[in-house]
Amino acid sequence: MIAIWLLLLVKSVLFRLFLFGELKWNGLLADAAAWLGLLLIVELVTAARWRGIAYWAVNLVVSVLLFASTVYFSYYGSVPTYTALKALDQVNQIQDSVESLIKSIYYIYFLDLAILAILYIVRLIRGTRVSGRKRIGQLRLVIGGLLVCIVVSGSLVYAGSDIPNELEQAEGLGFIGYQAAAAWNNQSEKAIASSGDIEQTKADINELMSSYSYQDQPGQPAVQFGTAQGKNVIVVQMEAFQNFPLHLSVGRVELTPVLNKLADESYYFPHIYQQIGQGNTSDAEFMSNTSIYPTGEIAMSTGYGNRELPSMPRMLESKGYEASTFHVNDVTFWDRNKLYPALGFNHYYDKPFYTNDHFNAFGASDEELYKVAVDKLQALHEQKKPFYAQMVTVSSHFPFEVPKDRTDLTLPASMEGTQLGNYLQAVHYTDYALGTLIDRLKANGMWDDTVLVAYGDHFGLQPEKASAAEISQQLGIHYDDRLSRFNIPLIIHVPGQSGGHVVEQPGGQLDIMPTLANLLGVKPADEGVVPFGHDLLNINHNVFGMRYYLPTGSFFNNDILFVPGKGFDDGTAYSLKTMEPVRDFSKYKSDYDYIMKLMGLSDQYVRQLPKRTP
Repeated sequence: MIAIWLLLLVKSVLFRLFLFGELKWNGLLADAAAWLGLLLIVELVTAARWRGIAYWAVNLVVSVLLFASTVYFSYYGSVPTYTALKALDQVNQIQDSVESLIKSIYYIYFLDLAILAILYIVRLIRGTRVSGRKRIGQLRLVIGGLLVCIVVSGSLVYAGSDIPNELEQAEGLGFIGYQAAAAWNNQSEKAIASSGDIEQTKADINELMSSYSYQDQPGQPAVQFGTAQGKNVIVVQMEAFQNFPLHLSVGRVELTPVLNKLADESYYFPHIYQQIGQGNTSDAEFMSNTSIYPTGEIAMSTGYGNRELPSMPRMLESKGYEASTFHVNDVTFWDRNKLYPALGFNHYYDKPFYTNDHFNAFGASDEELYKVAVDKLQALHEQKKPFYAQMVTVSSHFPFEVPKDRTDLTLPASMEGTQLGNYLQAVHYTDYALGTLIDRLKANGMWDDTVLVAYGDHFGLQPEKASAAEISQQLGIHYDDRLSRFNIPLIIHVPGQSGGHVVEQPGGQLDIMPTLANLLGVKPADEGVVPFGHDLLNINHNVFGMRYYLPTGSFFNNDILFVPGKGFDDGTAYSLKTMEPVRDFSKYKSDYDYIMKLMGLSDQYVRQLPKRTP
């Protein structure tokens, strides 16, 4: 047992170095107590003849968990909790993406297992027997040691469970302690929500939001309200699409000529940031339609697909709109078969509706997606039935492998075969495919009756495979691992716009729905909908939170991105304009307190939403 305990401690050290790049003694104490406690439980409940196998099994399971968590962290930047197990059935559908994340060094977690197996065989051959009297003495020692481990682990979990920063919490509590704290917090929050009243929660939300000065002159008539009233709406969610490629050229070739032209003729929001949680792309779909924060504990499609979600499709249904959503993957991926009815979509068109042109692991290309979508929407248009349609692209999905015959972008030799080069090829194709959608809408007489919204769901480039220094040097831009990485484009084109308008107001994905609602002449409050975002055309100041890819307590406002440490005082801040650290951020303490309360109320609100009838 002692040998396996020491092996688990070594693996904990590796885990901490892979994730945090450092060792903290309080964290190692937490690991030591947790692993010893686990092994002592095995000692108590397992018969002597099976004890060696049980220890071996524990070592194997822990190795697999640490390996998987390391791979997970390399993409998400977060330590997974037990709730991430509910997404295991999604792995097979993104196998290429997962495999590309694995580094050979990660297999070191399993190095000892072969050696352990050999030692175990030797032990079986030699055989050992323990007298009854000696066994009783061992049991007393085991029980005493287990009690000590429980007290130590429990004390550390209790002391660290109120740290909002998940990374700080995981580093301090260790892998097992972090899971225990997550379970305790989740159950506590659910208990509070289940005992609360949703109408009171709405009142608390409105009271809190009214305390923040989003507008310099509150009460003024909304700008551009209803300028697109009654128009069709197409919302294109672009996979892994960051903002930096817009208006950028490589070798005098525009990376995104279609989006550049569209931005110049539309409302273009260059300072929008992702806010997704564990559900990644599906969380972006959830947010753009509901303006509710993801809880961060679980993909919203999985955890809340059984609810009746207040949403854009539901608001527009009362205006006579038909709501459809299009995605070339199987609708069960990320439980979208639950999410889409929860959001109030009338129809969804998934994998069977598209001809598989074998673009990537997902199957059909963006061109095929748009072809089918326009065909379906054309029928509604001919019936003069207004529609709201969301299209989710996948051709630029990680690991960004675009067939050579689908892109005409020539890259410098220094970028060929790199993640940066592959990403630019994928972005270039995604832009081209969007152009085919616009051409089809124009050819079918739908362009002048349709609002087109295009935005990115989340970042694409990973810091470990495309560093900020490399991107900056190769492209001649100032790229930051946080600000540039999480910055996504948002473009809203309204029919009949006389010219483009750059909206400098910072915002997040929560702000998409209220901004679109304003243009369509819809007031969410009148429809009983509580948005946690704001109409970016009608505010002067903004503050919005982000968690999961950054720890809870992180927020953006008009000036900075703030990332907490264990709390506010030991956090860090970065200027949105210069991307440089801000030393004195004390004046933003009220924003931190506000966003922590707001995200807590959002979690409480979504947990109190009524379950829908199957």
